[in-house]
Amino acid sequence: QVELVESGGGRVQAGGSLRLSCAASGRTFSSLPMGWFRQAPGKEREFVAYINWSGSSTRYRDSVKGRFTISRDNAKNTLYLQMNSLKPEDTAVYYCAAEIAAGVYDHWGQGTQVTVSS
Repeated sequence: QVELVESGGGRVQAGGSLRLSCAASGRTFSSLPMGWFRQAPGKEREFVAYINWSGSSTRYRDSVKGRFTISRDNAKNTLYLQMNSLKPEDTAVYYCAAEIAAGVYDHWGQGTQVTVSS
């Protein structure tokens, strides 16, 4: 069983940066791939970034490539999302989740709000 808690969101101007954290509890964290997702007002939840168990493999949606970096520190049971050059379209509630099967994510956190002003 895994419990995830997101933090680090806030309000920034376009071009600014934020670093999101996802603190995990549960002894299975270090063996699970993890992902970041986001949901903007009036839109469906969308995939943002993926990282495998060791951190050696990552994937991003096209719109954030070169701006966002996903990483993890298994010793600290923490997942991160460094967001640079933020744009208003990045405004959303950001969630972390664990991939428990191929393409299946579970153990969603409560989310952290990111607001980017123009």
